[in-house]
Amino acid sequence: MIRKPPASGKRARRGVAPPETPKTPEAPRYLLRLYVAGLTAHSTMALANLKAVCESHLKGRYDLEVCDIYQQPELARREQVVAVPTLIRRLPPPVRRVIGDMSREDRVLIGLDILPEM
Repeated sequence: MIRKPPASGKRARRGVAPPETPKTPEAPRYLLRLYVAGLTAHSTMALANLKAVCESHLKGRYDLEVCDIYQQPELARREQVVAVPTLIRRLPPPVRRVIGDMSREDRVLIGLDILPEM
């Protein structure tokens, strides 16, 4: 059996894999759903605080849905929301929940399982 030399003119090395370029893991995309009760002060504060945390730590990597339990009670019932405001992280798995006005950034980051950037 006769082997042809590689087209580039270089000799092929046997048993040596080509060098791999290091792959950086792609940052996960977050799917968040915030359950609120109308336009109360507590609900609007939770939304503002959550947006600030997301823009600070997840910029460009999150989708945020806001669900009013008065307008979509069946959705809140299906998700077993018992207190508002409640934040549910659907992606990446596993599902995580944070309850409250999201004013404590450290608690929100822990609840979402996000490591703060140093």
